[in-house]
Amino acid sequence: MAHQLREVGLDFIATAPVRLVFVQEMSAPPEVVYRALAEDVPGWEEWFAAVTLARSTGDGSSREIHLKGGGRFQETILAAKNPEMYAYRVDVANAPGARAIAEEWRLTPAGAGTHLRWTFAADGTAAFRAVTKLGRAGLGRAFRDAVRTLDRRLAARGA
Repeated sequence: MAHQLREVGLDFIATAPVRLVFVQEMSAPPEVVYRALAEDVPGWEEWFAAVTLARSTGDGSSREIHLKGGGRFQETILAAKNPEMYAYRVDVANAPGARAIAEEWRLTPAGAGTHLRWTFAADGTAAFRAVTKLGRAGLGRAFRDAVRTLDRRLAARGA
């Protein structure tokens, strides 16, 4: 059952009780990676294997995301700073025990490519926090696989 999460801002990403941070290098430049993250929301279904539906809602200031396994999220964009950062919070989720979730994708130039850092920040019941921490390896693997797939996709497009 979906429930409303606590409204949080960008500061939550640095102060959340659970913070999982993952990094990966990409060959595509930050501007191109940013466009894939922030402007091609439906494209997430193509490169992030866990995502089964991704669409902008409203005037583009929010998103709807569905995941394999049944996860459903309504999100609000917190920051869209081309080409440096893309961040959002989850407003409604069907994740049991979740109280607040925000994610940040930070992009910095790395030679001709991009150093990409994804931070998953969350708060919830003790059980939710424990399960989230236990899921770190799986989230990390999903992130790395998604970024590699995105990098190949962008290279094939000549980006």
